[in-house]
Amino acid sequence: MEYRNKKVLVIGLARSGMAAIRMLHKLGATITLSERKEPNATEKEFLEEIGVEIVGQDMSVFDRDFDLVIKNPGVPPVSPIVKKLEERKIPIITEIELAFQVSKPQHYIAITGTNGKTTTTTLVYELLKKAFRDKAHVGGNIGTPLCELVLEHGLMEEEGHYISLEISNHQLVDIDVFRPEIAVIINLTPDHLETMGSLDAYYKSKTEVYRNMRDNDVFLYNADDEILKEYTNKYPIHCQVRTFSLEKDNCYACLSDGNIRINGEDVLPVDRISLVGKHNIQNVMIAVTVAKLLGISNKDIIETISAFKGVEHRIEFVRERNGVKYYNDSKGTNTDATITALDSFEKGVILLVGGYEKGLDMTEMRKHLGCVKQIIGFGTAGRRIACDLWRDPIIVTTLNEAVAEAEKLAVKGDIVLLSPTTSSFDQYSGYEERGRHFKEIVNAL
Repeated sequence: MEYRNKKVLVIGLARSGMAAIRMLHKLGATITLSERKEPNATEKEFLEEIGVEIVGQDMSVFDRDFDLVIKNPGVPPVSPIVKKLEERKIPIITEIELAFQVSKPQHYIAITGTNGKTTTTTLVYELLKKAFRDKAHVGGNIGTPLCELVLEHGLMEEEGHYISLEISNHQLVDIDVFRPEIAVIINLTPDHLETMGSLDAYYKSKTEVYRNMRDNDVFLYNADDEILKEYTNKYPIHCQVRTFSLEKDNCYACLSDGNIRINGEDVLPVDRISLVGKHNIQNVMIAVTVAKLLGISNKDIIETISAFKGVEHRIEFVRERNGVKYYNDSKGTNTDATITALDSFEKGVILLVGGYEKGLDMTEMRKHLGCVKQIIGFGTAGRRIACDLWRDPIIVTTLNEAVAEAEKLAVKGDIVLLSPTTSSFDQYSGYEERGRHFKEIVNAL
């Protein structure tokens, strides 16, 4: 699409909206920003300086004529705004699609799934950086918008860079021609019912990651995931497939005699992985498979994985005090993520749950409480979640109170685990703020 003088509506600011606006300005588009909140002084000054019209989100805004809409991933597909634009047949994309369309050809590794995205995306980036140095980048849902990467590294002018891209279902819903070279759906478990409308819509949105893949592109297929099997049957894959498994030994990537084996070759001893939990072996297996497909040496793979200590807010060790270990798993924003965290420990877990009410069912999670000593609920959904899980939970209002109660209960050898099972928007701006607050509380004990 030629963007010069096109009328483009950007819905939602935040970092991705601002990145899209910077890109659109460079492309010569006429830009309107629809935002519920007043931009801060710095943002407002910049937007006014480049001629962006700032409007609210009154429904009359969406009666106006636009050539294109770029939607912040935080705007739900089921919202009245989106429905109205779809009825009017106005094209809607996200900033990832915009960046892909206007940049030169790059090597995109697209990582999606319900859980494990951030760890896997970061692992892939560390491997890319080891091999390709300043031509390796990381972004997407992990923090840096793709438009920002394209502008910062001149990817509209230079091709051949390697980009590890975490991509959420909300970013995948509105892709058009986005096509990764390598892609993976790590797993599919219930999440985002409140924004997608149904589990079917959520699972289907994940399959968009491989919709445009063809020829020599490679999709990494989790042979252990039955839901993924169902949805890849519904929405077939039209590129090369490489399977991976923690349970089967006949896949392209699998476990063999204490090693991660790729295409028949023992590449990485499992004991070189410092991350806790079986799920992290899977995350490493995916990253190592990507590395081998890109020709990265076993030596570089072993050195990189051995040095990797994990990502912030994902089963992140905070400190040990009086023999009690505290872990920050604030990124555990759904039940499957919390199950993964619980399965990393054997006993003595004091589990802190709660936050924004997403209405997720706790039935499956109740099967994974064998290591749990007590559950403490906090926040808007804390009482409902804790009572669904535990006969006699402790209910408080804030995270400060939850940590204080956990400290009273904990004895030497116990684990205090913040893994909320839900998002943080009742009391925090996001899981990052919640996780940082937890660490501040724990480090102040």
